Amino acid sequence: MSNKPTQEQLQPAPSNDAPQKLQRGLSERHIQMIALGGSIGTGLFMGAGRNIAVAGTSILIIYVLVGFFSYMVMRAMGELLLTRLDYRSFADFVSDYLGPKASFYLGWSYWLSWVVTCIADVVVCGAYMQYWFPEMSAWIPALFTLSILCLFNMLSVKAFGEAEFWFALIKVITIIALILTGGWMVFTGWTSPDGVTASVHNLTDPAVFMPHGITGFLAGFQIAIFSYTGIELLGTMTAETRDPEKILPRAINALPLRIVVFYLLSMMVIIAVTSWQGVSPDTSPFVTLFAKAGLPAAAAIINFVALTSAMSSANSGVYSSTRMLYGLSIEKHAHWQFRILSRTTRIPLRSLLFSCFCMLSGTLLLFLVPNVSTLFTIVSTLAAILVIYCWGMILVSYLVYRRHRPDLHQKSTFKMPGGIVMAWATLIFFLFSVVIMVFDPDTLAALAVSPTWFIALWLIWKIKEKRAGAEKREWNAKSASS
Repeated sequence: MSNKPTQEQLQPAPSNDAPQKLQRGLSERHIQMIALGGSIGTGLFMGAGRNIAVAGTSILIIYVLVGFFSYMVMRAMGELLLTRLDYRSFADFVSDYLGPKASFYLGWSYWLSWVVTCIADVVVCGAYMQYWFPEMSAWIPALFTLSILCLFNMLSVKAFGEAEFWFALIKVITIIALILTGGWMVFTGWTSPDGVTASVHNLTDPAVFMPHGITGFLAGFQIAIFSYTGIELLGTMTAETRDPEKILPRAINALPLRIVVFYLLSMMVIIAVTSWQGVSPDTSPFVTLFAKAGLPAAAAIINFVALTSAMSSANSGVYSSTRMLYGLSIEKHAHWQFRILSRTTRIPLRSLLFSCFCMLSGTLLLFLVPNVSTLFTIVSTLAAILVIYCWGMILVSYLVYRRHRPDLHQKSTFKMPGGIVMAWATLIFFLFSVVIMVFDPDTLAALAVSPTWFIALWLIWKIKEKRAGAEKREWNAKSASS
């Protein structure tokens, strides 16, 4: 029996109802909550401790800056996606404006960014489980979590959306409860068992603005960028969203308010209640806040919520990497089998299994680097570098779109604020964010490794071009002889 794909498998279906099309199973309720959950992830629950420890209260400025420019990326992406509703993801408009080679680089880099992010998330799941079981090896809950998520993603996209809705709702309720509880502690002058009094002074003390100087301030950018990883997840859901023209702008425009509420207010409360000196870089500051307040039961609940948050982020990673690999296969940038959908649930099952296998392999790094905090920093840095690259490609596509399709820009009802000037400013900011990773040993290690990925992509593309050229010459020779 031949292993060659059939003509039906090779060609994308012409309509939404055809067998090889993804289902539009995500409603506005799902998209809004997925967008909300995407901006509240492991970077906030786990990475905020390290960020506060190294940057002090200047971390608030960092999150505002990164949040602002991340929002600009989202606005550029939103304008481009809505110019054509047949775009499956932002990789499609990158292909249109920058060519298939750029789409190849972007698609595989974004796929890897989510594989790496998922590894970071399940590694952190291991750390959260050690809160209750200190003697347990972190790799055991990490592998168990990944296995569960892989099985769960074999269900329909509607089931994924429903799960992410409830995951996100848990995170939102928890953070709001933390802000309200912390605010009450500050208002009443709560004093913890170790003698720390909750006070606004802990937040306004000049000594903790940049406790480690400019070096500490710059070190805070990497985790801040990783924290916002996932906001662009909306750009991979267009093909499975019921009414993208209405839903996407609403979800994107809600981002600034989320940044203020969930990042700035929560960190202000954490520092005000626990003090900068009381924040540990190796544990979740959310758990620390309640533990120091003498509420171990509440701390355990928050640890559980942080665990579900990491699982939620990892779940998004499994989903997004699977859909990006599916899109790469449709564009013939990946093996044809990755575009085949399961008959019952209409999901790209082979893309899912391959992505999960890669995540599983990466999780085994816990055997080489058993310290969860160190491994999390290295892996999250690599994810941040890849995400910056993908965001940069979105912005470059926007600049080319503005140059070559001013007619589409004029007709757009969701224009990027600041247009070309803001796109260039955002590109420069993220380039600066990559450069400053040189100054921290852990981030430098990940930065030094990242070029090997792009060299590998270049080699694969050259092999792909050579093979395509050989096939074309063979076809021309057969045509000439016939």
